[in-house]
Amino acid sequence: MMPPDSPSRPGLLEKLLTLIVGGLLLVATFMFSLLVFSVAVVVGLMVWGYFWWKTRELRRVMREQPPGGMRHGAGPGGHVIEGEAVIVDADTEPGSSASPQHPPGRRVE
Repeated sequence: MMPPDSPSRPGLLEKLLTLIVGGLLLVATFMFSLLVFSVAVVVGLMVWGYFWWKTRELRRVMREQPPGGMRHGAGPGGHVIEGEAVIVDADTEPGSSASPQHPPGRRVE
């Protein structure tokens, strides 16, 4: 008989049970991961379908517009006229000296 404090080597039955329990845990973990990935794929497809459904009107409008269509503020021909603006005080007369706060010909960006 062995003393209770000494470590004993596992027998054949313990090794076999450890192998079976480990295999069952491995199979259960694999099945759980398949479930999680399946749910993730289904949720992803649902989100994509919702997005696709909500943007169908926008896609239809974009198909009807020609590429490079009219921009906001463009004229009927689709041309934008660019220019520069100069601030002129209403208090000063043309040709007179402007106030120091508003020098003549100041550009607006």
